[in-house]
Amino acid sequence: MPKKVDVVLITLTSPILIGIYEEKKLIETIESDEKSSDVLPLIFKKLFKEYEIQKLFYANGPGSFMAIKVAYIFLQSLSVLKGIPLYARDAFYFNENQPIKAIGKLCFVKIASEIETQKFQTVPESKFRLPDELDYNEFSTNTTPLYKIGAVG
Repeated sequence: MPKKVDVVLITLTSPILIGIYEEKKLIETIESDEKSSDVLPLIFKKLFKEYEIQKLFYANGPGSFMAIKVAYIFLQSLSVLKGIPLYARDAFYFNENQPIKAIGKLCFVKIASEIETQKFQTVPESKFRLPDELDYNEFSTNTTPLYKIGAVG
């Protein structure tokens, strides 16, 4: 009988991070520098052979528009086809609320609960990490991507 697990994806930058959680604890991390559109089907093919996936979680933005779109469509399709619930959380949860690169010197920042863009002289490097333990209360059933790009100034 395969282990029952939850899967968390952070596909906003390279490398993409995928965490496998058993009883809410991180048991395996998968990293890839490949394009998510190429590698996600291969990774999930392997995961479905090894595990029984109970829930899917992902960082729904802000970040790379295309990366968010690919992850959302892929995960939403899995959710519908396999009957696996999908949950989301903004990317700031996975990088200790640090600025996230947008375009040029613009970065996304989260002030209180609002996501805005700010210009930086030097764009800080945003490092994402998977939580050691999953807290379901930190995620939402509203999985719509956060395509937060305002007027570019």
